[in-house]
Amino acid sequence: MTTLKLSKKPGDAPAMTAKKTPVRRNNALPRDRTTAPVKPQRTESVQTHEQRAPAAARQEPQRQRNHRHDGSLHDTASAPEKQPTPDSRAPAHRAMQVDARRNDSTSRDKADREGNYRNPPRRGGKARDGFVASEFDKNRSNKEAFANRANASQAEQPRLSKVMAERGLCSRREADEWIANGWVKVNGEIIETLGTRIDPDAEIIISSYAQEHQAENVTIILHKPVGYVSGQAEDGYEPAVVLIHPDNQWPDDPELHQHNPKQFHRGMLRGLAPAGRLDIDSTGMLVLTQDGRVARHLIGEDSTVEKEYLVRVTGELSDAGLKQLNFGLSLDGEKLKPAKVSWQNEDQLRFVLREGKKRQIRRMCEMVGLHVVGLKRIRIGSITLGKLPVGQWRYLRAEERF
Repeated sequence: MTTLKLSKKPGDAPAMTAKKTPVRRNNALPRDRTTAPVKPQRTESVQTHEQRAPAAARQEPQRQRNHRHDGSLHDTASAPEKQPTPDSRAPAHRAMQVDARRNDSTSRDKADREGNYRNPPRRGGKARDGFVASEFDKNRSNKEAFANRANASQAEQPRLSKVMAERGLCSRREADEWIANGWVKVNGEIIETLGTRIDPDAEIIISSYAQEHQAENVTIILHKPVGYVSGQAEDGYEPAVVLIHPDNQWPDDPELHQHNPKQFHRGMLRGLAPAGRLDIDSTGMLVLTQDGRVARHLIGEDSTVEKEYLVRVTGELSDAGLKQLNFGLSLDGEKLKPAKVSWQNEDQLRFVLREGKKRQIRRMCEMVGLHVVGLKRIRIGSITLGKLPVGQWRYLRAEERF
């Protein structure tokens, strides 16, 4: 640490403590401060911008920068005189500009054909990035974002997945999966783009991998008891799918007595869904499947598969009421399809329907003065419930068809 010794004492005063006298300049014309200054009046008449611009251009010297971009000085002697230009805001000049653009030989239509004109940028398009107005405006199919969109000429062509489902090859969900995996050929070409539209009569070939994958799907016939819902759990009631486990498999299931019996595994429950509904207070045949073809065949919009029920009722049914049950009733504002309704015994009716609205049979019976006390489904298509006990299930055999 360095110590400085100061010779200056606190009591010492600086050598020059006298104040300097302010210096005032001599002004021969001092302003009279007793009166307010007079503001000079502008005597020049007001002129328009168009009138002033030429005069200013003639009187004022031409202004220019001191240096060029390369550092050299401007040559004022050889610089061309800048001609004054009329203001573009003037109405007359704007009209001249519009007429010039109209008469210009490089109009928009001609330039569009030549590819030289660039429209005001849309979606960030710029000429330096390869933007061409004619291509962007008239044909968007060359852009990657619009490449997979259907043209106007393809609007009436159906999607590949829809055609596959209509031909009974698979469900739409399975079709999308197969297309994504490259398992579908159309007219000899592998299609891997979802949403592709094809000709309705095109040749479709399915890969053996897709067929093997589809063969692994299972369809199960369950004798549903009362108290289980068909689909997802609701109001504390369990779904019927909880009954699908090895302990509930029917011991007389033909699949168990084959040379190579089908072994149950948890993968069979993946995607296993009911193909149709059966009310919680009803019993009988319920189909659960992983196969989209089966589900579409049973519950599709154009399905005509028959479903047979035995219905125990109370009340009086007239001949006119029986005719109404066969045909003539409407539910939810829609006329029901013709049904086959007949007496099975003294207190039981036999219903054969080709549709399945919510609680349809119970509502039909109420409309003719009957009350349903029991309902059991015994057949779907050509598959019957048979001797399958309540609460047990079996596989749909390979030779069986609904």
